[in-house]
Amino acid sequence: MDQAKIDRINALAKKAKSPEGLTPEEEAERAALRREYVAAYRESLVAQLESIRIVEPDGTKHRLPKKD
Repeated sequence: MDQAKIDRINALAKKAKSPEGLTPEEEAERAALRREYVAAYRESLVAQLESIRIVEPDGTKHRLPKKD
């Protein structure tokens, strides 16, 4: 997710807290941007977890097991 979209999320959050609030179109845009942000965050976290290797005392390395 690029910085422009994050800035737009922040601008919409600030406007939502103001007395004027958000229009229905802006609420829909905010929801879509939030979903995109959460998806990108999860993807980044999964990639980070997949790169982790456990080193055993005998020197062998293995990946973290996936949880279902």
